[in-house]
Amino acid sequence: MGKYDVAALGELLIDFTQNGFSSQGNPIFEANPGGAPCNVLAMLQKLGRKTVFIGKVGRDGFGLQLESALRETRIATEGLCFDDEVHTTLAVVQKKEDGDRDFSFYRKPGADIMLREDEVREDLIRGAKIFHFGALSLTDEPVRKATQRAVQIAEDAGILLSFDPNLRKPLWASEDEAREQIRYGLRHCHILKISDDELIWLTGAEDYDRAMEQLRAEFPIPLIFLSMGKDGSRAYCGEQTAEMPSFLSTQTIETTGAGDTFMGCILHQILNIGYRDLSRRELEEMLRFANAAASIITTRRGALRVMPEEEEIRKAGGFTA
Repeated sequence: MGKYDVAALGELLIDFTQNGFSSQGNPIFEANPGGAPCNVLAMLQKLGRKTVFIGKVGRDGFGLQLESALRETRIATEGLCFDDEVHTTLAVVQKKEDGDRDFSFYRKPGADIMLREDEVREDLIRGAKIFHFGALSLTDEPVRKATQRAVQIAEDAGILLSFDPNLRKPLWASEDEAREQIRYGLRHCHILKISDDELIWLTGAEDYDRAMEQLRAEFPIPLIFLSMGKDGSRAYCGEQTAEMPSFLSTQTIETTGAGDTFMGCILHQILNIGYRDLSRRELEEMLRFANAAASIITTRRGALRVMPEEEEIRKAGGFTA
């Protein structure tokens, strides 16, 4: 069997998240390790899985901090590359008045988009059971070709592919290009996690059922998960559908990493029970577990280094011992 349960390729960056104000009234930002693919892997590691990351950071203080965070969370770093000229990508995450997040990226360029095809370790992908990727590694060259190369390796090896669009509009040259590249991801995955906003943006249909019907008609993806924020989540597998409410917490601080935590829990369960011919009950259990974990991460700053333990997820989700 494979050396790793999940290999992921993509962005590894510093999320500057606001953490109070100074005595002068200036916002104080905390430098949290982040990046969606690694957040997913961090959740999987907490659940006892073996993971490896493929990506690039700058050979600077932030890049070394990120390497240290991967080692701390036991994500394998054999696929991590360093750029001697381009700095580590940074993101400033601020909360808007409506509670949603506003991202400002320092990435023109950032080290994560400098990953080249020849730096993608084929053996790491072939040694995994699932290959996970997102759309942020499709925004620019050379990382776009590197991602496409990795996807091709995974397909040739018969490995499951998992995709999360993780749309960040400011990072794209145009929304048309974003749609084109996200559609590439949809054509090359067995498992999809998409948010309600992304689904509406992609299909143009305001009604979730109609939008999902439209998406599935064009892209026959075997297993799809729809995250709907405070409204919970849904799953679609063949003729089976399921929906579970979210676990709302009065202690929520911010939602960064909630979708990645959800996805890590989903992939963990897929490794246990597969991704085809799942019953409604199995889908509901998957959603319940993933929703509970996502709720916990919203009560913590950052994500990668503070993922919940399985025991606290099960407790939050009301699972019996």
